[in-house]
Amino acid sequence: MGDGAGTSVPIVVERDLAGVLDRLDVGVFALDRQERIVWANAASLALLSRSAREVVGRGLQALLHPDVRQLPSPRTHGTGVGAPLAPPGDRTLLARGDGSPLPVRWFSLPLRPDVECGVRLRAFAADEVAAKGLSAGQSESTRVLAERDRLALLADTTAQLIDNIDVDESLRRVVQLMLPRLADWAVIDLITETDEVNRSLVVHAHAGGLTMREDLQGPMPPVPAFSPMPLSKALRGVASTLAGPRTYDVPPDSAVAVEQRKLFAATGIETAAIAPVKGPSEVLGAITLGRTAGDEPFTTADLGLLEDIGRRIGLALENARHYQRQRQVAATMQRYLLPQLPRLDGVEMTARYLPAPDASHVGGDWYDAFALPDGDTALVIGDVAGHDLEAAAGMAQLRNMLRAYTWAQDDPPHRTVERLDRAMGHITDVSMATLVLARLTTDPAGHRVLRWTNAGHPPPLLLDSTGGARFLREGRGILLGASAGRPQPEAHVDLLPGSTLLFYTDGLIESRRQPLDAGLKRLGEAAADLNPQQLDDFVDLLLVRARPADNDDDVALLAIRIPETR
Repeated sequence: MGDGAGTSVPIVVERDLAGVLDRLDVGVFALDRQERIVWANAASLALLSRSAREVVGRGLQALLHPDVRQLPSPRTHGTGVGAPLAPPGDRTLLARGDGSPLPVRWFSLPLRPDVECGVRLRAFAADEVAAKGLSAGQSESTRVLAERDRLALLADTTAQLIDNIDVDESLRRVVQLMLPRLADWAVIDLITETDEVNRSLVVHAHAGGLTMREDLQGPMPPVPAFSPMPLSKALRGVASTLAGPRTYDVPPDSAVAVEQRKLFAATGIETAAIAPVKGPSEVLGAITLGRTAGDEPFTTADLGLLEDIGRRIGLALENARHYQRQRQVAATMQRYLLPQLPRLDGVEMTARYLPAPDASHVGGDWYDAFALPDGDTALVIGDVAGHDLEAAAGMAQLRNMLRAYTWAQDDPPHRTVERLDRAMGHITDVSMATLVLARLTTDPAGHRVLRWTNAGHPPPLLLDSTGGARFLREGRGILLGASAGRPQPEAHVDLLPGSTLLFYTDGLIESRRQPLDAGLKRLGEAAADLNPQQLDDFVDLLLVRARPADNDDDVALLAIRIPETR
């Protein structure tokens, strides 16, 4: 083993490896099963200003600075070779030979255990970057991040914001990354799409964790046009600024300044860094980080990191607002395209449409019902492949074509769907779709008969007067756009008095965690149980009980009931 460590234990650390580790610029310890240091490289001794005799043979806990209570045991993070003593990059303070603190960050170095002596080795690297920062006059309380920490924080922030349109949840996660890492308080003020300012989030980091201070959240006054005060400038996107209680200990120039004075008084913030939250095309708010007494004050060097975080939040917010607008347009378009249901003698009918919670899944599902020239009634449920406005537009094209074909030609449902399939690829933007087209007729004896064809859609559900349920799996063919001109089958069933017939889209049954059969079973059982309810109550309760919690698709539902004769 290298002489720099002042010991000779080649059985613990092979000589070649010891030579390599002795040339590293970071400190390395090898620990036995009792977490005693059995070897230390030259850099670790230099950083600690200790000799090998002062280090080797001691437990690692004995080298901790008095300000540190305990270092996590490696057994809490795994027992395999190379498992870290603490999560990668965890910080602590070691004590130098003169008693001064040495900030370190731990990283595991996988070493092969020596089977012959039975020693399990753990290697840890002390962070020399942090040590150099301390020697330059920075203390651990400054919370100044090394460059790699800064990049890691920005990467974590981006990961929390990307592809997430739940703005409130994203902001909470970002705040959890910043507190208490950077500050004791985080405040986020957002400008709404109507140019109102709302204090959306105020969070305090303390020994017990994070607390959201809802009493300090809420509407804010309008942004003053020319105020030089820090928050006003940030909300206008002008500049990032440092602030403190004295900043606002002057006659207020606006109502925003009054609110800021109240904030500093309520939180005890002594030093704050404030930066704009900017999207690519607009200012969306401001972010404030605050530190209380006992912490090193923020400096202008801290503003760059906060500005980077503000830009990432702004990009996410602008994307989220774009998706919300898109969703509103798609949902509005969907509502206008969905029809008013016809009134039928001796038949109850109701329908529902629930837009997807995610804007990217709105637009493809629809239902339809309309009277035909011969007195029959057409019933339709369908789902266009694709999402958002494209799917909503494709649905409109397909729905209108199907209406025209069904009205103009007195054909059975399967012939109409075959014609629609042949034309779809030529005169619409729809590549694939599923649907059920049914025709409700009345025979000479006054009985209701349903004839239908199913182009790859989930089967309708039929309930009898006693609540018995069965799926109408007959008449099922290939989905539109994939049938290659093959004929569509057709089926029929008598609808007896007391029958309830349910058409629905896959958003009611599909789950990412369960097979489709489980969703169908859940729907059948819930429908049978709810069948005694009035039809409108029946569908409302069914949507609650049958729809999977993890399904983020939209749902269309059409139900008819043949009342029992009295």
